[in-house]
Amino acid sequence: MVATGLPGVPRVDVTALEDALRTTVDAEVRFDAGSRGAYSTDGSNYRQVPIGVVVPRSVEAGAQAVRVCREHDAPVLSRGGGTSLGGQCANVAIVIDWTKYCNGVVSVDPSGYSCVVEPGIVYDELNRALGPHREKFGPAPATHSHCTIGGMIGNNSCGASAQKYGKTVDNVRRLEILTYDGLRCWVGPLTERELEAVIAEGGRRGELHRRLRDVRDRYRNEILQRYPDIPRRVSGYNLDSLVTGDGFNVAALLVGSEGTLATVLHAEIDLVPTVPCTAMLVLGYADVAAAADHVPTLLSLSDPLQLEAVGGELTHFIREQGMFPGSLASLPEGSSWLFVQTGGNSADEADRQVTRVLEGIGKSTEDADVAVSDDPERESQMLKAREAGLGATANPPDMPESWEGWEDSAVHPERLGDYLRDLLALFREFDYERPALYGHFGHGCVHIRIPFRLKSGPGVAHFREFVRRASHLVVSYGGSLSGEHGDGQARGEMLSIMFGDPVVRAFAEVKNIFDPANRMNPGKVIAPYRVDENLRLGPDYRPEHSSTFLGYPDDDASFHQAVMRCVGIGNCRSTTGGVMCPSYRATGEEEHSTRGRARLLFEMMQGHSDSPISDGWRSEAVNDSLDLCLACKGCKSDCPTGVDMASYKAEFLAQHYRHRPRPAVHYSLGWLPALAQAAQWAPGPVNAALHAPGAARLGKRLAGVTPEREAPRFARACFQQQWRHRDSAEPRPGDSDAVVLWPDTFTNHFEPWIARAAVGVLESAGFRVAVPTKPVCCGLTWISTGQLDTARRVLRRTLRLLRPWLEAGTPVVGLEPSCTAVFRSDTREILPHDEDAQRLRSQYSTLAEALRAHASQDWRPPEVGASAVVQPHCHQHAVLGFAADTAILQRASVDANVLDSGCCGLAGNFGYEQGHYDVSMACAEHSLLPTLRETDADTLVLADGFSCRTQIAHGGNRRALHLAEVLSGESTPR
Repeated sequence: MVATGLPGVPRVDVTALEDALRTTVDAEVRFDAGSRGAYSTDGSNYRQVPIGVVVPRSVEAGAQAVRVCREHDAPVLSRGGGTSLGGQCANVAIVIDWTKYCNGVVSVDPSGYSCVVEPGIVYDELNRALGPHREKFGPAPATHSHCTIGGMIGNNSCGASAQKYGKTVDNVRRLEILTYDGLRCWVGPLTERELEAVIAEGGRRGELHRRLRDVRDRYRNEILQRYPDIPRRVSGYNLDSLVTGDGFNVAALLVGSEGTLATVLHAEIDLVPTVPCTAMLVLGYADVAAAADHVPTLLSLSDPLQLEAVGGELTHFIREQGMFPGSLASLPEGSSWLFVQTGGNSADEADRQVTRVLEGIGKSTEDADVAVSDDPERESQMLKAREAGLGATANPPDMPESWEGWEDSAVHPERLGDYLRDLLALFREFDYERPALYGHFGHGCVHIRIPFRLKSGPGVAHFREFVRRASHLVVSYGGSLSGEHGDGQARGEMLSIMFGDPVVRAFAEVKNIFDPANRMNPGKVIAPYRVDENLRLGPDYRPEHSSTFLGYPDDDASFHQAVMRCVGIGNCRSTTGGVMCPSYRATGEEEHSTRGRARLLFEMMQGHSDSPISDGWRSEAVNDSLDLCLACKGCKSDCPTGVDMASYKAEFLAQHYRHRPRPAVHYSLGWLPALAQAAQWAPGPVNAALHAPGAARLGKRLAGVTPEREAPRFARACFQQQWRHRDSAEPRPGDSDAVVLWPDTFTNHFEPWIARAAVGVLESAGFRVAVPTKPVCCGLTWISTGQLDTARRVLRRTLRLLRPWLEAGTPVVGLEPSCTAVFRSDTREILPHDEDAQRLRSQYSTLAEALRAHASQDWRPPEVGASAVVQPHCHQHAVLGFAADTAILQRASVDANVLDSGCCGLAGNFGYEQGHYDVSMACAEHSLLPTLRETDADTLVLADGFSCRTQIAHGGNRRALHLAEVLSGESTPR
């Protein structure tokens, strides 16, 4: 039995409920600790552990799950992308996750500008499907790459494009709904005559409409008086949809109800034509309130697609964290900025609107506080400073932790400047320093995260009082508590301040009409939990802080603080672009997203007595979740808050297996550098044994290696052996033209011809090459398998061998991106105070970086004159960057198609481990392998990573080249 903690919601017989769901619903049914922990919170300050999770395989199965919950009197919570900032996506309930399977487009009516969709479809995926029709769904939240249409309906989402297209409620035609007591029907706008006909039909549908009409008639005056006439009112139920004009729109009423009234099964939504051409005007101001003062003027001069704002503190945080430097460089003079985007059917049409605005405000493109662009790529670059808002303010480097809680209030744009001045004064009164404001100023909506002190009793009391005072303030300006993110638990308690007690009573009556048993997302919006209940932190939060193997220099030497970087933004659930998160893209599972893993690590630290993870570092639930983490480090760069799950996985594995036997693969692959050193004495017999059918099968089974993979073949002579027989003398440390070529394990023992090619390229560029002749290693394989003490010893030995070169400041060139990333990044975690490690971080570079920075002035790469498909290594994407490679390829006349396709899927030891093969290949099939199949044989395939080349050969039947081979003219091994 489990108690929900809500009055009127009884204990639930979990065993019986789980059995019924498993036997009667076509769904993945999960009551395990890992699933419950991963869904315990959303993007808010709140946390509630669900009873269980249901992932229906069809909409019909989702409806059946609701029926089973009704039979067992269990609360239900429908969930989309899980990014809500008000706590509406966390509850002690059965969570129905629609995203994995119920994500289809049912029908499209291009001529009628509408379509019907299932609730789990992601916004960007829908618009990609609509691309051939040159139509799209208009409102676009910042989470467009991973938010769902069902979630947008639940929250009445808006985004920057709502400036032109309105909120979600303005774009929904009809909804197919299911009430908790079993009514399933379509609802939408009705005339009074149509309403009377529905009521006359009787039944549950007629009764529902009759009772809603009664609420409308009794509360009409209060609704008309208390609902603010502003563009961004998202708080409360949309009772105004029952009283405006000649309409009675139950679908509009349900939009923004946050799953508290009914379950949405299908939605018929409006579409709008795509805008072919856009232009951007950016204006600088002395401060954010001055920018807000100018908004009404700009609105009078244009009908913008977007009118966004960025305050000076936000750009400070972006700059301090090294985020989007190109975006900041594109801003004109000022301390705060407004972004005005216009659009039209031609570039001239969009540009004319910008010109009209400039003429109207007496400005020109020559003014220092003005920037203009009609280049879509540059506009996108400009807007990155605005889009970085939530990520940049989540963990600012020189500020306390900041949180939601008053992050989306809204007033009429005419009153925005004065409201901001009073709001800033309230921040000062409560000692909430340096607020970084930004938002949808064209709609009067203000975004901000605030350094609430949520770990102490006085801090929580201060937080609660601030929210109360801020609620009165925004209402005094005729505004809304929420202009975008909804109420949930964060603002539900304060709705009476905004609407008055009569309207809140009307909300309760509507809730009773749809959900008299109070089982639909209970405790949110109606009869809500208090603002200071169910906090993810709170004064009773007491996490365990054990000693760690890694140093976490960017997180105050705290693993807990590092895990807290995840604030639930959910970019790791995107399905295209970048690297993060390949395992989520392969499985569609929350537990296999960066966010899901961070949630489980948070639960593992047992800060709350009800945590489903009760065994700390020994947790098998956490181990299972991390097992499919490819350690690609994509999150380190692609996560807006810089979560580094590869490092957290290494830490967890080190702790999990401390003083315990490890899986066989940790020895067979984790100790690969040592095994490779041993194999160099007899590579022929070793290769024969590794590839003899019977011996290979047995060896793979014993080593924990998947049977589908072949072991790479050791070279007849490793590169270091070949180098020892070289006739020419090596340079000495301190020689101005010296460079050390790093003999990483993969190049050294498996593909030495790449190192030979690199020597030729470096020498042609004016370098004299030195190569360590003793065994050296970066420790990567020990890091990825969590053998961190061994990795530390290996690194220290390597640093001792390199010391003369490090003291002389000699450049060190790496050929394997994953090894290069260890020296440039991981050494900060493993050896945070080692001066030699610091020297090596600054001296270690990729081949392309060395050529661009240190090659002789007269060096030119060869004219390759070819087309190429390029697969960047994930660690290069995340840590090193690819700009130098792009520049060198351009100079070599290589027409490079650099794939933005995510991880290749092999990822070092990951793709070799038993149980990983299907996910590994699913990652490759996401984009890489289909692209290779479409690539003609004359096009070069480039991949600097050994794993990437191996995966391409295995799944794509192509030989991929290293940059060194391309620049040397060598395309076949020697």
